[in-house]
Amino acid sequence: MSELLAAYHDNIRDWLPQMMLASLGTLKLTIVSFFAAVGLGLALSLARLSRHWLLRSAAISYVEIARGLPALVILYIVYFVPPQIGATWLILSSFSAAVIGLGLHGGAILSEVFRSGIEALHSGQKEAAYSLGMTPVTAMAYIILPQAARIVLPPVANYAIGLLKDTAVCALIAAPELMLRAKDLASSSFEPMAVFVLAAAFYFAMSYPLSLGVRYMEHRLNYRH
Repeated sequence: MSELLAAYHDNIRDWLPQMMLASLGTLKLTIVSFFAAVGLGLALSLARLSRHWLLRSAAISYVEIARGLPALVILYIVYFVPPQIGATWLILSSFSAAVIGLGLHGGAILSEVFRSGIEALHSGQKEAAYSLGMTPVTAMAYIILPQAARIVLPPVANYAIGLLKDTAVCALIAAPELMLRAKDLASSSFEPMAVFVLAAAFYFAMSYPLSLGVRYMEHRLNYRH
């Protein structure tokens, strides 16, 4: 313990600004990847509920494949494969590759969450909307999805918290985020324990307020309901 405190005493003024800046990179990566996953997941869930068998088959195939692969494998494919096959137009920065990789993986996960939330609603909701003259699109947008949002909020929020922590794997493709900076500091200072304990504190400081915010939203939605 004394060695750990000594390491912080000697290095904290150098580490803290760098870790704080890297945390902003983690938050940026989390937010962009989350919205990418939500958009893809919603599109896939609607495709799975479509009456067109081709759309359903394509969505089911994608979801099963993407859910069956670790996020790290998808990141490696997105980042390392295009240069290997000569597809220069597909070469991405580490940040862009991280967003796409996490979005592709997360979209498959969230598609099942959204589909379950939509199917949990009574079929009479859709029939009532149609009886009022609504089209399938307007019924989904104004009747089904707002009600399904209450159902899917907890799992989607839990996914967001998990995504924030999962961004750590993006250090393996040199994406600018907290774990990459922690690895660099640990290598340069030869104090891996002190650096990674500090990184853990930063991850907790970012994820815990998000958890509190989710609880508040759940309470508000339940109260209004």
